[in-house]
Parts: sequence; C-alpha cells; structure tokens
Amino acid sequence: MFAITVGYGVALPILPFLIEQIAGNPAPETLSWHTGLLTATYVVAIFLGAPFWGKISDRHGRKPIILAGLLGFAAASGLFSVTGSLPLLYIVRFFAGLFAAAITPVAYALIGDHAPSKEWRAHRFALINIAGTAGFFFGPLLGGIAVKIAGRLWSLSPERALSMPLFAAVILAVFAVILATLLLPGHVKRKIEDTPAEALQAKPDAVLRLLAIAFVTALAIGAFEVSLSLRGKVLGLDAAHIGAMFAECSLIMAVVQALIFSPLVKPETTRWMLAPGLAALSVGLITVSIVTTSIPMSIAVAVVAASAGILSPIATYWASFGVTASEGANLGRMTAAASLGQAVGSAAGGLLFDVPQFPEASFVLAAFLVVATLLVSLRLPNLLMPETAEGKSA
Repeated sequence: MFAITVGYGVALPILPFLIEQIAGNPAPETLSWHTGLLTATYVVAIFLGAPFWGKISDRHGRKPIILAGLLGFAAASGLFSVTGSLPLLYIVRFFAGLFAAAITPVAYALIGDHAPSKEWRAHRFALINIAGTAGFFFGPLLGGIAVKIAGRLWSLSPERALSMPLFAAVILAVFAVILATLLLPGHVKRKIEDTPAEALQAKPDAVLRLLAIAFVTALAIGAFEVSLSLRGKVLGLDAAHIGAMFAECSLIMAVVQALIFSPLVKPETTRWMLAPGLAALSVGLITVSIVTTSIPMSIAVAVVAASAGILSPIATYWASFGVTASEGANLGRMTAAASLGQAVGSAAGGLLFDVPQFPEASFVLAAFLVVATLLVSLRLPNLLMPETAEGKSA
C-alpha cells in the first residue's frame, strides 16, 4: 500500500513539468487541462479495475493478484518516466492506475481471509490505512526532493532529473514485490459454514449505504483538496502554508485511524461513529468555506481530516464482512466507489470554485451531499448489528 501511494504521489509535483517537456511549452490553460486529465485518468482506471481485480482474487487467490498489481505498476511507472508523447503518457498513466487498483481491495480481502477475530482484522485494517496515508504524505514531498537532488547533486539534465522520482517509485514497487513474494501467505478458501457468524451480517441494503458513504466521503475530500489550494491562494497564503495544511490532513488522518482501530475501541462499536463522522465532515466543509484567517482555517481543516479518517476505514471495515467467496468483489466495489467519488469531487472542486454568483459552491454542495448521506445512513448501525449464533442481536 505504501509503495503504490508513494508511486502515485511522487508524480504529482512533476506532472506539469513532464507535460511541458513533452508538449513543448504549451499554453497555461492547456497545461492545467492535461494535468487534470492525466490525474483523472489514473483515478478512473482504479474505478474500472478495482471490482475486476477483487472478483478475480476471489477465484484465484490474493497473493498472485497483489504480485501482478505491483509488477504492473512498476512497469507502468518506468514507462511513464521515459514516454515521449502525450497519447502514450495517457495510456501508461491509465495502466498504472489499472494495476494499482489490484492492491487496495485485495490487500483488505487477504486480511479478511486470515482474520481470527474482529480485533485482529480491525488492527490490520488500521495499519493498511496508515500505510496508504503515509504514502500520500511522503510521495509528493519525495517527488520534489528527488528532482532537486538529481539536478544539483548529480548534475543531471532537467529531462533526466524529472525521471528520477519515477525510477525511485519503480524501485520501491519492486522491493514490495520481493517482500510480498517472501512474506505473504497463500490463499485460504473457507467454506460458508466455517465463516464467522459476524461475517454474515453485511446485508445488501447495508452494503449500498456503505458504498454511498465511501463515494460521498471521497467526493467531499476531492472537492476539499482542490478548493483548499485555490482558497488558500485567494486568502494570500503561500505555497508552504498550503502544503503545511495538507501535511496536517495526512497526520491527523493517520492518528485518527490508529485510534479508531486501537485496543481502546471495540470494533463492533465503530458502526455508531459513521453518523457523527458525516455530521462533523459537513460542519468542517462549511467552516472552511467561511473562515478567512489561518488559525480557524487550520481548525476546520483538522475537523475535515479527522472525519475522513473516521469514515473511510470504518466503511471499508464493515464492507469486508460478508460471505468469503465474494469478499474481494465487495471490497473492489468499495474502492471503485471511492475512486469515482474522488474523481467527481476533484473535477467539481476546480469547476465550481469561485463561481461569481456562488463563490463557495464546491464546499457547500459537498456538505449538502454529506448531509443527505447522513440522513440515508441513520439506520445503518442497526443493519450492521452482528447476529449471534442463536440469532439474537449482539
């Protein structure tokens, strides 16, 4: 998970420069257009690929799919660094997202296959979430640093210097392949009668609500990230201050995820945190849209980050419960829903920001969708209530 998210993140700071190098100094509008589309191409590929990989892993095992995803991602990242045309850049970026889509749902499903208890499952879900969050935190930072080091320390040309972060991502992915080959267990096929009782409570109605939470949370965060950068610039914040707020988001999300799935919290009680998390997310989005100074802005950003840190892992955790034969497919759909939400939210955040008649439209509309999801999900804790072997509610 860390290798994949770092590989995605290292490309973010160098993507405009890579496009500029290939396209030959395009107009600013063209440059921003291609940057956005290339990012969206990666996310759309995850949306399309995650359900497929999850379903295939149910049939053929988790380990081969994870290895295929890592190898394919490494190959696509390497090709991305040496591609000399824009059409090929889009194709390679799509395949990078397609192979990256194999990692998240299948890694969660692998944990579900071997989970002896809810506590064991919850703790390892937290570790995966933290690894992904850490990758998003370090990826862009390492991408920018690698270009500087390659240019100054090794006196590489600008063209070669831009390739260094991507080559570093390739090396990290190959290292992950070696670790996965040596350490990951083989596939475990459990019979339906051997499935723990609590794994049978993921009713279709509950799964639809969990998918809605994954989609809307990712949409809100996607709109929030784009709009936060633009709003920070409007308020006169420099790039370092805006970057610090994003670092704050990653840190808070990691801490919250660690606490939610720590021994301090019983896993079965986490279902009651979904509604408060949605409520806090809507409040944080509205607050970000109206504050005009840095300290209140930082507090609002912390609320949004903490809410996302609660909602995403809890929704994924409960979606992982189900008949083992379709667990990978369920988690693939969750990953797809989140990817689609991120793509829609990021696009909406850029298109709706600073609309003359409604300058805070992106924040307000995202908050409205979150509130609507909250209302739809009020009965969700009862739908997720585990059943004992005697058929009584736990």
